[in-house]
Amino acid sequence: MFATKDHQYFQVSQGVWGLRLLYVNVYMIANRRGAGKGWVLVDTGPKGSEEKIIDMAEALFGPGTRPSAIVLTHGHADHAGSVTELLKVWRVPVYAHPMETPYLTGRSEYPPVDPRAGGGLMTYLSVLFSTKPINISRSLVEIDPYDGIPELPEWKVIHTPGHTPGHISLFMPLNTTLIAGDAFTTTQAESAWHLALYKKKLSGPPKYITTDWIAAGKSVRKLASLQPRIAATGHGPVMRGRELTTELSLLANRFEELAVPSEGRYVGRAAVSDARGVRFIPPAPNSKRTKAALGIAAALFGFLVVSKAVKLW
Repeated sequence: MFATKDHQYFQVSQGVWGLRLLYVNVYMIANRRGAGKGWVLVDTGPKGSEEKIIDMAEALFGPGTRPSAIVLTHGHADHAGSVTELLKVWRVPVYAHPMETPYLTGRSEYPPVDPRAGGGLMTYLSVLFSTKPINISRSLVEIDPYDGIPELPEWKVIHTPGHTPGHISLFMPLNTTLIAGDAFTTTQAESAWHLALYKKKLSGPPKYITTDWIAAGKSVRKLASLQPRIAATGHGPVMRGRELTTELSLLANRFEELAVPSEGRYVGRAAVSDARGVRFIPPAPNSKRTKAALGIAAALFGFLVVSKAVKLW
């Protein structure tokens, strides 16, 4: 791990580096060959992360560098929040799966979050997360399932839906490195404690914003079958070797028990999407727990606003 301008970067594997932005990771991959060569950015972190990402890029690849492409594992605000600002600096293609296109071209919002699923502070705060689309249609390139990404010829693109309809993961067979996005995580994403301390715990996708649990389980089993030796995820530290193999196999075999929440909006029925966007959303349960989650989130938001105001004053 090394630091520049107070930001810490870490190496995932040969030619792959990561940057932790609050509770989310972004990655940079150096190309050995392929169209444009250079390097590729995977995900862009939450809104306001562009300066930190540019600092990392220049520390790794030199002043004035820019990627040959940006790849989005999915379009949630914590993974694509800075892409619009980055595109003002770097005029490069942005690759995403065709099933993710509606949320990246302004056509459809994601299904609502589920503050009843999973417990934990981040679950309650999820009611404050944006599910609105962005519009980067001028730069967006849909990933061809047969050709993959030209700028990453050595990496396989794997469609891993469940967390979102067009979620993808990237896999390098040569050294079995996996960039999994939020198909699974290496921390407990529902826990602010785990996220803040970067505690390692292989877990399923974030419960409060996963909308198809059957598809999510299939995706985890698909990734486990690749037998990766290195896994870099959207949330949590890098996991390697026997620890990864054991934990990922366990999650794949017992996904319904270990990952699926005991209750929640999408547990009984999944949200349904197609190439146009969301077509069906299960009705929200009107329960005391949902109202309590909304109340807790509102109180926490108020506390954060007041704390910031006092600090500024």
